[in-house]
Amino acid sequence: MTAPLIGITMGDPAGVGPEIIVKSLAAMTAPQRQGIRIYGNRESLGAAETVLRTGLDIASLDVDHVDIPGPLPAFGKLDSRCGEACYQFIAHAVRDALAGSIGCIVTAPINKAALNAAGHHHDGHTGLLAHLTGIPSCHMLLASERLSVIHNSTHVSLRDAIGRATTERVLATIRAGHRHFLRLGNPAPRIAVAGINPHCGEGGLFGTEDDDQIAPAVAAARAEGIDVQGPISADTLFHRAYTGAFDLVVAQYHDQGHIPVKLVAFDTAVNVSVGLPIDRCSVDHGTAFDIAGKGIADNGNLDHALAYAARLIAHRKP
Repeated sequence: MTAPLIGITMGDPAGVGPEIIVKSLAAMTAPQRQGIRIYGNRESLGAAETVLRTGLDIASLDVDHVDIPGPLPAFGKLDSRCGEACYQFIAHAVRDALAGSIGCIVTAPINKAALNAAGHHHDGHTGLLAHLTGIPSCHMLLASERLSVIHNSTHVSLRDAIGRATTERVLATIRAGHRHFLRLGNPAPRIAVAGINPHCGEGGLFGTEDDDQIAPAVAAARAEGIDVQGPISADTLFHRAYTGAFDLVVAQYHDQGHIPVKLVAFDTAVNVSVGLPIDRCSVDHGTAFDIAGKGIADNGNLDHALAYAARLIAHRKP
């Protein structure tokens, strides 16, 4: 049987999404491109091809086309029409993923300001995808060759992130990461949970959240048979994971997890949504308005995301 299609959402038409998609598809063979459906705007893809001159025949591509009213948005400019287009690209892809006609969504970057200017008030892809699939929340996982991190909270203030480090939420994050690695064929993933305070609170000197909220979650997960340790002071944990001690780290907030991954795998890390009823992964970079339309955007991160999508499809249960 033929594997399900991978659906690529084009992201903000004014960003680098159209360019990196054209670059990646141009490097594929024709049979490989037949496994891809793009959710986007043909004119924006054509504008990218005009800049890049790869020779890719845009008309030959499988495109779920969304019109953008008015003149084609300019590269590198914030435009509420692009925010609406982003929303429609993603909504169409989610519709098809829920129906089973595509096996995984790979998202090119969106601009949160443009999305909100269009009236869609979400913190980014993760919140929007949870909304469109009707679930209360999901988890962001950054995957790279030597360091993978799942986040207990993401696009919230640091004050709110501390409030979200409840025993129940940390336990749910551990479970989500464990299930994801089991699905990918790791029979006994080794998980470590980062502390939220310096030195995990140093016995209460620098805060009690690690002892009162995080440690009980780790104990509960261990009682379920999950191989998990923590809380472990974050100043040493990520080095230990990077050198092979753990398969996955649970980070308590956005920057705690993003900084180490972007330090060691800036161009190769893949953003994965864990806990959705559909599969989705993404490039781990933004719209890069400063270089959009110049033909210099690197599509390597998209290639890694497409490879991860194929891996998710291959490990899907029948």
